[in-house]
Amino acid sequence: MNRGSVRAMRDPDKPQQIIDAAVRVFARNGFYNSRVSDIAREAGIASGTIYLYFKTKDEILVTLFREKMAGFVGVLRKEIAGEPDPPAKLRRLVRLHFETLEAHPDMAEVVQVELRQGQKFFRGASAHEISAYFDLIGSVLQEGVEAGVFRRDLPVKVATKMLFGAMDQVTTSWVLGKRGYRLADAAEPVANIFLKGVTRDGI
Repeated sequence: MNRGSVRAMRDPDKPQQIIDAAVRVFARNGFYNSRVSDIAREAGIASGTIYLYFKTKDEILVTLFREKMAGFVGVLRKEIAGEPDPPAKLRRLVRLHFETLEAHPDMAEVVQVELRQGQKFFRGASAHEISAYFDLIGSVLQEGVEAGVFRRDLPVKVATKMLFGAMDQVTTSWVLGKRGYRLADAAEPVANIFLKGVTRDGI
């Protein structure tokens, strides 16, 4: 079969079907315990079909993260744009971060636990998407500094990593704790503690 024939066989909707199935399988079985055949069964397709779109299980994992993160950052950017000032934008961002992952527990399991076991994740496969999220947080912080709302001496890059790290750790604890409480309830205290440290008036 030549390359043209393979391309003709490809269904443009199939990669998303495979990715959505992979999220459920990875969350249920764990990344290393999951097989391509498990993903195919979950997606309702033949195992060989997956290889028309993805070379390996790792590639599915990396693509999953890239697509989900890119979409998430796009939604965040749009949602916070309507807020009146930098503190309100950060509060909205933190709440959306927690609410989104709470609403999609399988995705939270994959992102917070299983994804980080994939070697390519730590070799830079996710660098662009993480950078886009950092850039969004950093742009809000810089806006606040320039508006005189946040401290003039605020180390924006450090503060960006601190906020992301706080949200990331709180979410990981929620996942590992078997989601025994509402993750969204953490949004206000996380935002309050962070804003107390970065605003000029400490509130």
